[in-house]
Amino acid sequence: MSDMNLALQTFAHEVDELLTEMEDALLDLEETPDDAERINSIFRAMHTIKGSSGLFGFDDIVAFTHQAETVLDQARNGQRAVDNELISVLLACKDHTAHLVHHFLANENEALPSSLQEQGKLLIVQLNGEEHSIVTSANLPATQKEELDQLHVETKSTNSSDNWVISLDFKEDALRNGMDPLSFIRYLSTLGNIVEVITSMPNQAELEAIDPESCFLSFKIAFNSSVDKQTIESVFEFAAEDCDIHILPPYSRQDLYLKLLENQADDQLKRLGEMLVDIGALTNKEVVEVLAEQQLDEGSAEKPIGERLLEKNIVQQPIVEQALKKQEAVKQKIAKEASYIRVDAAKLDHLINLVGELVISDAAIRLVVQKKGLTDVDDVASTMGHLVEEIRDTALQLRMVQIGETFSRFQRVVRDVSKDLGKLIELQITGGETELDKTVVEKINDPLTHLVRNSLDHGIEMPEERLKAGKPEKGTVRLNAYHEAGRIVIQISDDGKGLDPERILAKAVSKGLVKPDQSLTENEIFNLIFAPGLSTKEEASNLSGRGVGMDVVKSNIEALRGSVAVASKFGYGTTVTIHLPLTLAIIDGFMVEARKERYIIPLNMVEECVEMDSNNWQIDELQHYINLRGEVLPYLRLGNFFQNAQKSALQDSTLPQRESLVVVRVGEAKAGFVVDELHGENQTVIKPLGKIFENLTGIGGATVLGSGDVALILDVHGLIQYAQKRVHAGRLH
Repeated sequence: MSDMNLALQTFAHEVDELLTEMEDALLDLEETPDDAERINSIFRAMHTIKGSSGLFGFDDIVAFTHQAETVLDQARNGQRAVDNELISVLLACKDHTAHLVHHFLANENEALPSSLQEQGKLLIVQLNGEEHSIVTSANLPATQKEELDQLHVETKSTNSSDNWVISLDFKEDALRNGMDPLSFIRYLSTLGNIVEVITSMPNQAELEAIDPESCFLSFKIAFNSSVDKQTIESVFEFAAEDCDIHILPPYSRQDLYLKLLENQADDQLKRLGEMLVDIGALTNKEVVEVLAEQQLDEGSAEKPIGERLLEKNIVQQPIVEQALKKQEAVKQKIAKEASYIRVDAAKLDHLINLVGELVISDAAIRLVVQKKGLTDVDDVASTMGHLVEEIRDTALQLRMVQIGETFSRFQRVVRDVSKDLGKLIELQITGGETELDKTVVEKINDPLTHLVRNSLDHGIEMPEERLKAGKPEKGTVRLNAYHEAGRIVIQISDDGKGLDPERILAKAVSKGLVKPDQSLTENEIFNLIFAPGLSTKEEASNLSGRGVGMDVVKSNIEALRGSVAVASKFGYGTTVTIHLPLTLAIIDGFMVEARKERYIIPLNMVEECVEMDSNNWQIDELQHYINLRGEVLPYLRLGNFFQNAQKSALQDSTLPQRESLVVVRVGEAKAGFVVDELHGENQTVIKPLGKIFENLTGIGGATVLGSGDVALILDVHGLIQYAQKRVHAGRLH
C-alpha cells in the first residue's frame, strides 16, 4: 500500500470516528441543550474534518464544513441558540459530510455530483437562515455601519458597576505627532457608554515648566459596552506608538473567559498567550509587547508570561490560573493519547491466527512429552503452556471493544424513527462498558437494528394509547449488556404493549406452522415469532410488518454460536435476550469422547458432569429424559446422534459399561449429553468447516488436536433444542 493510500485510509477512519462522536453529542444535546462541552466537541469534530480535508485538497468538504463550523462557533459563544431545529440540521450536515467523504475517497478526481451540490446548498441555507443570522459591523457597508454605531449609542448599557477599565498614558511627543487624545475618547463613545473619565498629570510637573507642545495627560476610563477587547484596542490603533494602553475587562467578562477557556479544544497544546488571545482576554499586540519586555529584561527572563501579565494588570488572576490548568490538562491528554497506536484490524486477525497455531503446537508438544515419558521436559512444557495461555488471552483482548459504541448508534435510529411514527420514545443504555470481540460486534449490528426497530414499530404504542392504558406518554426502549459465565448477554426491552399469545397462536395456525389441537407453552408460543413468514402486523410499514426478518435475526445469531429468547407480558412490554460468545476465534473447551470420536463442548456451557446410574436414576429411554435430582432433563447420546444407523447397530454390542452425563446450559435451556469418556479442559482453536458442512446439525466448527486429529465443536444450543423437541414429540405419542 502506497503512503498516499495509507494516509487516505487513516483519514477515512478518523472522519468516521469524528462523525460518530458528533452524532452522539448532538443526540445528547436534545436532552441538555446547554451542555457546553458537547457543543465544543461537535465544533472540534467539524474543525478537525475541515483541516484534514484541506490537506488532501478536498475543497468541497472544506467549504461545507466551514459553514457548519461557523454556526457551531456561534453556538459555543452563546450567539446562536441550540434547539431541536438546529440539532436536526446539524445531524443532516453530519450525514452530508459522510457522503462527501465517501464520494471523494471513491472518486478522488471526479467533480461533485449535482445531487450532492444541491443538498449542500440546501443545508447551508438551513444553517444560515435569516432568523439566525449574526450581524456584525465588520461585514457591513459604511452607511449601515454608521447606523449600527448610532444604535450602539442609543442602546448603550447604564450598568456602571461592571465596566471595562482603560488606562491611556500618552507620551510627551503625542501632540507634536498630531495625536488628539480627545478624538479617540469621542470615537470610543460610539461603541458604548463612557461612564467616567479620570484625567491625571505627573505630580512633579510644575505649571511654569510645562512645555505647551508636550503632552502630560493620562486617562482612566470606565467604559460600559458589549464589544470585545480587540475592538476597543483597535480604537487606539493609530495612537499605539504614542500611548501606553492597558485594557482590563469587566468582571462579567471574566466569567465568559473562564467558560471559553473550559470549552477550548483540547486536541492541540497551545502557549498561554495563544489561549488568552483565542478567548479575547488578550490581544496580539499585548502578547508581542510582553514577550518583547521578557527578552529585554535579562535579569528575569525566566519569569513566566502569566506573572508578567498579572504584574501589568492586563488579565485577572483567575483567568491566568484557569488557562494554566487547561494547558496542563491538554498536556496530560496528549501524553495519554501518545501511548495509543492505530492498528490495522487485518494485522490483528493475522496475529490471532498465529496464536491459534501456537496453541495447537503447544498441545502437540504436551502430547509428545506425555507419550515419551519425558519427565525432565514436563516442567518446561508446562511453563510454556502457561505462557501460551497468557499470549492467547492478551491477543484476544486486543480485539475486544466496548459494545457501548454500537448501542450509541441507536440513539439516532430511535430519534428518527420515533419522529416518523409520531411517537415519543426514549432510549436508555446500560452496560455499554461490556467488552466483546470486534468481529462479534460487527456481525450483531444488523440483528440488533432489526430488534430495536421492532420495539419502536410493534412494541411502543402511540402517546394517546399509552395515556389511556395508564402509562407515561413517552415510551422507553432499553439496551443492556453484561457478562455471564464467559458469554455476553444483550437485552432489548420495551415498556410497550407486549406480545399477545392468543393472536400469535391464531396466526401460526392460519399459516400452518402449528396444528389446531397442538398444546404449546407460553414461551413456545412467543418463540413462534422467529418462524419464517409470521407477523401479526395488519399493515406493512417501511420499518417492519411483512413477516420477514425475525427468522433471519435468529439464524444470524445462531451463526455466531449464540441464542435468542423472548419474554413478554401482554400490555406491559417485551424483552428479547441474546446470548453470544465473547470471541469467535479461540475458546476454552471441554473434550469428551463417544463411539471413539472426540467432541469439544464450550467450557462456559458445561454445568456439571455426573456418572450415569440407571439403578438410582429414573431414565426414560423412550421419551429421552432423565430425572436428575428431581429435575426433568432431556438428554441425547452423542454417539447415536452423530453415527449413522448402520454403524450404530454394529457398535451396539460394544457399548461401554460406564457412561457419563455432561449437563450443559444455554441461557435458561438445559440438557444432558451422554458420552463414553471425559478428557477434560482443552484450549480450542475454532476452524470453520467450510460451505459443504455448514448446514450440519449440531456442529459449530472443528479444531485440530495436538495429535493432528480433528475434533468437532458442538453447537450446544442446536443440540439442546433437538433434545427438547424429541422429548416433546415423545410425550405427544
